[in-house]
Amino acid sequence: MADVQIDINDSPFQRMPVEPTQLAENATFPFQCRKGISCWNACCSNIDISLTPYDILRLKKRLGMSSGDFLVQYTLPYEMDKDSIAGVKFKPVEGGSACQFMTPEGCSVYEDRPTACRYYPIALLSMRKQDEYTDTVSYAMVKEAHCKGHEEPRPISIEDYRKEQGVDVYDELGRGWRQLVLKKKSSGPTVGTPSKRSLQLFFMACYDLDRFKEFVTSEGFNDAYELTDEEQQKILGDEMELMQFAFRFLRQVMFDEQTIPMRADALERRLARKQEREAQMAEIVQKLGPLDDIVKPAAEVDDKYRCAD
Repeated sequence: MADVQIDINDSPFQRMPVEPTQLAENATFPFQCRKGISCWNACCSNIDISLTPYDILRLKKRLGMSSGDFLVQYTLPYEMDKDSIAGVKFKPVEGGSACQFMTPEGCSVYEDRPTACRYYPIALLSMRKQDEYTDTVSYAMVKEAHCKGHEEPRPISIEDYRKEQGVDVYDELGRGWRQLVLKKKSSGPTVGTPSKRSLQLFFMACYDLDRFKEFVTSEGFNDAYELTDEEQQKILGDEMELMQFAFRFLRQVMFDEQTIPMRADALERRLARKQEREAQMAEIVQKLGPLDDIVKPAAEVDDKYRCAD
């Protein structure tokens, strides 16, 4: 079975010069980004930054926005592959290519900056074999002509750099999403082209967490899935838990990994609800009386408003 390899940020490194040599976590490289360096803000002036679900969660909480409003104001969707699941990337400033959060002083959301920004100039490479569930990781170096950070006399290991940038936490909380992407890529055509509904579910569950929360509390969801009161309270009371549950839900919907109990009478309950709605509609129509008494025939309406020749 062939390996499938992706960058966690997928889009950002497509046009970047990534050195082909794979590096281990204990590899050392010289690098420092600091205010006063000649290339300060250069990488933020021309962005192509993909966001993970945890990136969006951190940023929307920092800005005090709903996930839906954040997506509209600050992001753009894109296809990871043809006819495949969607990714989300930063939307640059109107009419330009700079990040909306860039200021002369640097990043205005630095403490909650995305995974891709934290990793730079390292690329995280995730690999997964088609017959395996777990992924393995390695690293590669990204070197761009404008970046002078590589000339700084500060050697640091990839392991220490990841800790310094706080990216180890981001990786842990984004692992469920990364595995979904890897599994879709490694499965390829064997799982078929995703339906429109499954693509919509993927986008909502991964990126629009506030709407996914509404979905989990909906009558339709609870007619189909059987969660204990304890589990419901856990996922609805903690957005981190809700995000992890979203990944679990998508594995079940997309790859039939059954971990969320389905109600035995789910289909019957749905049919009963449909019949109930149809009965309610019939009752309303009956109370209104014959439609002919409410809606004038088209000919009468035409005659009333027809202009004289």
